[in-house]
Amino acid sequence: MNAEVARRQYLDAMGITAFASRYCLPNARPTPACEWDDASPERESPGKRLHALLDDAQQAEASRRTAAPAEPTSNPASLKALLNTAPAAEAALAQPENAPSPEADAPAPLRFTLSCLCLGGRWLSLHEGEPAAPARRLLANIYRAAGVDASALSAWHTLSWPPLADGPEADEPLAEAREGVSAFLNGAASRNGWAPTRALWWGGHEASPLARVLDVEHKGAGAVSRTLALPLWQGPALDTLLADGAAKRDLWPALAALGEQWRAEAADG
Repeated sequence: MNAEVARRQYLDAMGITAFASRYCLPNARPTPACEWDDASPERESPGKRLHALLDDAQQAEASRRTAAPAEPTSNPASLKALLNTAPAAEAALAQPENAPSPEADAPAPLRFTLSCLCLGGRWLSLHEGEPAAPARRLLANIYRAAGVDASALSAWHTLSWPPLADGPEADEPLAEAREGVSAFLNGAASRNGWAPTRALWWGGHEASPLARVLDVEHKGAGAVSRTLALPLWQGPALDTLLADGAAKRDLWPALAALGEQWRAEAADG
């Protein structure tokens, strides 16, 4: 009988209901009558268990309220951290209110678009942004007036910087932009067989992002782009010439000088 009780306990622990015969089979021998001890504990109803849990929670809350507050212990590591932050706090108090924050010293990203074409494989015509159709027609007329044949104008090439709009910010945006522009123009020259000897910069304000990237150095009556390592001639932006007739008239003497340089280089070549 003890073995049968242990078997029932194992079955109950595994969640298996024990089978007990309730009906007598035909022509079967009667089962000897016996009594088994029910070893399974009496299970409490869900209501009783819920009330017991509520009572335990109330007793725990009462014990917490009546317990005396623990004495705060001093942590050597915490004290050391407080002592180490004291000089930083004093430095922050000593810093003037209008002093720039470290975030303000971070370099701002450069964003611009460079459009260019090449004249006769030797003069680069550089423009900020993407010139619209009227500006391109005006440029072709300007070069034709200077004595440059329209067949000498190459196709337009455009670079948008930064190349990846969602890419990581550079530690030195200006230096990286200069390297990118130089690589872009050198690549276009290599693919198209150009040999640039001069750059014509139709730009606007000298503080524009692209003007900073070209790194123009004025030398006497001329100028040099240190980024491109080429002599640089600078004229007004095409949008300015489209909107201002006086600017066009003021440009004619410079165009005459450009035409002479163009013919001189063509004769030497």
